[in-house]
Amino acid sequence: MSGASALSKRDLEEGSVFAPKFDSAGLIGAIVTDEEGGGVLMFAYMNAEALRLTLETGEAHFWSRSRAALWRKGETSGNRLLVGELRTDCDQDVLWVKVRLSGEAACHTGRRSCFYRRVTRDGLEFVEDGK
Repeated sequence: MSGASALSKRDLEEGSVFAPKFDSAGLIGAIVTDEEGGGVLMFAYMNAEALRLTLETGEAHFWSRSRAALWRKGETSGNRLLVGELRTDCDQDVLWVKVRLSGEAACHTGRRSCFYRRVTRDGLEFVEDGK
């Protein structure tokens, strides 16, 4: 991993150097999807340490903004996220983490996906299993 500011725009967007662009709080957004079905399971943030641990261990690690702490998904629930592929977007300020779910749920509510409600004009509507 290299610093994004050290690269030209062309190198950042077209090159082969991984240079994640962390925000002013030292975080980068991570969209987590099911490797097989492609469904969105969750969204979280990573700091440099969480990203390093994810790459080293093959298990998703994140930074909890509410607890101000590093956490490995599944450390208390047992529902781990095993990384199959990690991608970044064109300007390297978002990560896409494709995972295999080891367990029943990605959401702390016990649901497979954190995205289990649809926004309507009248409020929120529950959808089955986050699909």
